[in-house]
Amino acid sequence: MATTVDIVSSSYSGEFAGKYVSAALLSGNTIASGLIEVKPNVKFKEVLKRVEIDGIVADATCDFNDTSTVTLTERVLQPKELQVNLELCKTPFQSDWEAVSMGYSAHDNLPKTFSDYFIGQMSAKVAAKTELDIWSGTAGAGSFDGFATLLAADSAHTGSQKITGEAVDASNVVVNLGNVIDAIPEQLLQNENLYVYVANNVYRAYKRALGGFAAGGQGANGYMAQGNNQNIDVQMFDGIKVVPVNGLPSNRMIATVKDNLYFGTGLLSDFNECKVIDTAAILGDKNVRFVMRYTAGVQYSVVEDIVTFGLGL
Repeated sequence: MATTVDIVSSSYSGEFAGKYVSAALLSGNTIASGLIEVKPNVKFKEVLKRVEIDGIVADATCDFNDTSTVTLTERVLQPKELQVNLELCKTPFQSDWEAVSMGYSAHDNLPKTFSDYFIGQMSAKVAAKTELDIWSGTAGAGSFDGFATLLAADSAHTGSQKITGEAVDASNVVVNLGNVIDAIPEQLLQNENLYVYVANNVYRAYKRALGGFAAGGQGANGYMAQGNNQNIDVQMFDGIKVVPVNGLPSNRMIATVKDNLYFGTGLLSDFNECKVIDTAAILGDKNVRFVMRYTAGVQYSVVEDIVTFGLGL
């Protein structure tokens, strides 16, 4: 059965101007901005090896004495197969404003302008869904476990690096960001790839606090006495990069180096490929199918190098 198409308030009164308008879609900024490591060409699964070396330096002697302990552990990155299948019937478009672009034959085509637009919308929806799943997805239908889900279930992620958290606003965001920074392992603090990934509401609260007019703000009137009437370019906290990611739920934060977080897929180009199949010649119907197939999944390598805030909220 074809996907239901409802054309509301159609007003065909001449040639269509050639432009569709839709609401803005959530951007998949994590991959687009290079905020985590991307591992393409993972056909089934890939093992992320972790090497730990203890006691590597010892006092010198004339003999060879094995003084260190090498421990190998692993985590598995296994992308999940996902798909988008939609089918549209051409008939509803025959009475719409783009009817002429379908051709005058009874064996017509879906309007090209709409087809191009529809593919763009599908791709944007997939990007938005992938962004959400990377950080907070669960392994249900049409989804995969995100970093927050994996970390919340990891028994090795405990102690001071798993901060309970609270609702974040401009009055407490500076304190809470400070608590996250203070919990980061010392050996990571000078790593140029260290990030604090924050939910959008945390990022806005930090910007508002810097603008002033909040108990946690930088003075009653904010930076250069401009209050909130300024465009504050928030990039860091205590010299550590702070980045908002659209997929993290409100009041959550994750701090680690970006090369500790992995996104795995088969081919990155699969995310940009949509097959448009007119089944008229094969099935004798009036339907057009839109098909996308891709794989996606995430995994981290060293849990001891991760600090989280608010995963249990």
